[in-house]
Amino acid sequence: MMEKFEEMIQGNVPTLVDYFATWCGPCKMMHPILEELKQRMGDKVKIVKIDVDVPANRESVYFYQIQSVPTLLLFQKGKMVWRQSGVVRAAQLQETIEKFIQNG
Repeated sequence: MMEKFEEMIQGNVPTLVDYFATWCGPCKMMHPILEELKQRMGDKVKIVKIDVDVPANRESVYFYQIQSVPTLLLFQKGKMVWRQSGVVRAAQLQETIEKFIQNG
């Protein structure tokens, strides 16, 4: 799983990774926010959702020390450039991602 994850985050398009759990209320709030973000940004960002309770995902959960959900990580060309736990508004996410697109 980790090799596949590494492949996903390597591209030139920023990759936003959402670590979530199906039982988590704030995670459920993030779903429509991420949908809105995808509509706003289209192909400028790749959004990946990772369920922390799925055994195949444990390696990346431990590697990135995910201790609360939702936790969002933003990768640019394979490097983590931003991280935040909790619910984040679509406008704030877009602003953050665009900063990295401009500087990347």
